[in-house]
Amino acid sequence: MSVLFMSEKGCNDNTSSNAVLAQKQEILMQEANRQVGMPNIKNFQERKLLKMILELRDQENLVCYAYIVAEMTGKLVYIGKCIGFGIPYSTEYTNPAITVEGRTQGEFTTLPQADPNGLFMPPSAEGTWLMMVDPNNNEPRPVYIEPRVIVSPFKLQ
Repeated sequence: MSVLFMSEKGCNDNTSSNAVLAQKQEILMQEANRQVGMPNIKNFQERKLLKMILELRDQENLVCYAYIVAEMTGKLVYIGKCIGFGIPYSTEYTNPAITVEGRTQGEFTTLPQADPNGLFMPPSAEGTWLMMVDPNNNEPRPVYIEPRVIVSPFKLQ
């Protein structure tokens, strides 16, 4: 959580070195925009690809194949079938922060908010949750994996 410190003069102080630099940077950016303008994007291919990826990931019965990379050899090691692409351990079900009013009227601050299980997730973590297909009964079961994982919608060689 970041904290903002203000001088006694308040937030309307335009004489601080940071405020002066910010004003000069804004003038430079306005000139850059005037001279260069925006890119002439007309096909929006990357946006179309991201939309397609999001829609494909949203399939209910998306079967994928999970691998880890063997640290000693660098080779892929197949660990099994899974549903979907996996979810990073630090993914939160609810908004990770909540804005609350401070002691002074008009003052707001951001506080961490617990997930529905009452736990506070870390901002980052190495692990991944995979919904692996149990080879014994073909039922999906959650598996937590610490090593870096590769998940593909088709078997890799």
